[in-house]
Amino acid sequence: MMKLFNCITFIFCLLLIACSNDTPKKNIKISDVHLKEKKSVPFTSDVKTIHVFVALCDNKYQGIVPVPEKIGNGQDPENNLYWGCGFGVRTYFKKSKEWKFIERRKLKSEKLERIIFKHISKNYYLVADAYDGQFIKNTTVDFLNSSSGKTKDTLKTGKTVIGINGNAKLLAYVGHDGLMDFQLSETFENTDQQKRDVIMLACYSKKYFSPHLQKANVNPLVWTTGLMSPEAYTLHDAISGYLNSESNEQIRARAAKAYSKYQKCSEKAAGNLLVTGW
Repeated sequence: MMKLFNCITFIFCLLLIACSNDTPKKNIKISDVHLKEKKSVPFTSDVKTIHVFVALCDNKYQGIVPVPEKIGNGQDPENNLYWGCGFGVRTYFKKSKEWKFIERRKLKSEKLERIIFKHISKNYYLVADAYDGQFIKNTTVDFLNSSSGKTKDTLKTGKTVIGINGNAKLLAYVGHDGLMDFQLSETFENTDQQKRDVIMLACYSKKYFSPHLQKANVNPLVWTTGLMSPEAYTLHDAISGYLNSESNEQIRARAAKAYSKYQKCSEKAAGNLLVTGW
């Protein structure tokens, strides 16, 4: 256990250094591969969805100080820090007693893998997409377009058709804050008068995401004021509060408590880092 703790502590220190790396702003080309927008495809209306966008940690293509090679390969979801590692989204949620694993799909575009879960007691599905780390700009734009309702889609799992992207009730971004490295020319104004709930677990996400979400008509449940490690326990516990219809503040407090526990920091420090609302 001590060896594991030392390893986690080492990785977190690397992550903090990575996020604080002062890289110059630059424009990164978005892949030409995009899913077609589906605004009016019918889906099961009484089934609700949470859609998570994960930008895989990538030493080569992201503006970070490198983490260990094996967990920093943005083209290898199996071992990636934010996906296949112990506190990655895929692994952590598969071990959760609150979620039932449904299926895993290999993809062949800027998205490398998709996982689908069903909550054990609530009528909610969770869909998480692992984006190739070199396409972190795609991840960010897809999240923002979905949050504003500009991009909507559906998928079929078993006999159930569920809504994803802008058809989801809650959208979450997990990974390095690419907006610290590149600029976006797109705008993300709300298209359908629907208010979506959003979570952004990335360094300084409130500072960098808020300008793009001002007209998106979103409800920020949790985002950050400083450097952070965007591992899955924070997301998991925030979602638990969300499914219990808790207030923004209660959801934020759950996220902060989880972060405090796993990062061995005070709840006050975690509470100052993880904030809610505008």
